[in-house]
Amino acid sequence: MAISADYLLPRHNPATQWNIRRVVDELHAARTHWREPQGRNREKGGRELPSRDALHGIIRLICSALFPMRLGPPDLRQESEDYYVGHTLDTALNALLAQVRLELHYAARHSQPDAEVLERQAVDLVHDFAAALPKIRTLLDTDVLAAYHGDPAARSVDEVLLCYPGVVAIIHHRLAHELYTRGVPLLARIVAEIAHSETGIDIHPGAQISGSFFIDHGTGVVIGETAVIHQRVRIYQAVTLGAKRFTIDEEGHLEKGQPRHPIVEDDVVIYAGATILGRITIGRGSTIGGNVWLTRSVPPGSHVTQAKLQNETTEDALP
Repeated sequence: MAISADYLLPRHNPATQWNIRRVVDELHAARTHWREPQGRNREKGGRELPSRDALHGIIRLICSALFPMRLGPPDLRQESEDYYVGHTLDTALNALLAQVRLELHYAARHSQPDAEVLERQAVDLVHDFAAALPKIRTLLDTDVLAAYHGDPAARSVDEVLLCYPGVVAIIHHRLAHELYTRGVPLLARIVAEIAHSETGIDIHPGAQISGSFFIDHGTGVVIGETAVIHQRVRIYQAVTLGAKRFTIDEEGHLEKGQPRHPIVEDDVVIYAGATILGRITIGRGSTIGGNVWLTRSVPPGSHVTQAKLQNETTEDALP
C-alpha cells in the first residue's frame, strides 16, 4: 500500500506547534540568571568570545602553510608554493587577529581597557606569532623524523605526516603553546581541544615539550599543563602525565598554575597505559613499562615495570 507523504507537511505554524516563544523566553531568563551574578552583562553588540569554528579554519590554513605540499590543496604545484604560503598566511593571520582581539577585550572587560592599547597588543601578538612559525616548522620536522624512526611500520615521513594522530596532535600543540605563552590562553585551549577531538590525545597548551617528541598510536594520552618533556621522548597510547594532588587556597579554591605534573628527561620511553602523577622526575634514558602507576621520581637509566614495583612493595611490607 502506498504511503502518503502528507504527514511530512506541517499541520500548524511551527512556532505554535513547538511553543517556540516560551522556549526563547525561558532561555533568555536562563542566560540572564547566569550573567548577572558574575557581572557578565554587557551592552548589546557583536560576539564576545572567540569562535571555535573560526579557529578550526585558521589552524587548518596555518598547517597547510607549514607543510604546503603535504597538507595544502591537492592541485598545488611546487613552483607556486611560496605564493600559496604567503597568501594563505595573510588570510589566516588576519582571521587570527580578529580572534585575538576578542580574547584580549574579554580578558580586560572589567578594567575599562583602552581600545588603542588593546589593538596594539593584538597586532604585536599576531606579528610575533607569525615570526615564530619558521621555528615551529623546524621543531615539527624533528617530531616527524622521530615518529618515522620510532615506528618500524612507518614507510615514509610523508605517511607519518599524513596519517599519524600523534603528529596531528603535536602540530596543534606547538601552535597552541605559542599562543599560550604569548598571552591568549583561551585561544590556545580551543586549538588544543580541536586536536583532542580529532585524535583522542589531550595535551594542555601550557605543557613544555622539547624536540623529537613522538606519541605512537596516541588514543587516551593525557599531558597536563605544567608537564615538562625534554628531548627525544617517546610515549604510547593511554599514558597519563597528570597531577597527584591539588593545593587549595585559604578560601577553599584550587590554586591555579602550580607545578604539579611530571618532568620527563631526555630519551625516556613510556609504554602504554602508564600513569605518572605529581611533580616527579623521570631520569634520562629511563623506560617506564606498560600499566605502571608511578608517583615517585626515578633516577636516570631506570627500568620500571609492574613486577618490579610489586616486588618493592612486598619487600617494604616485610618485618
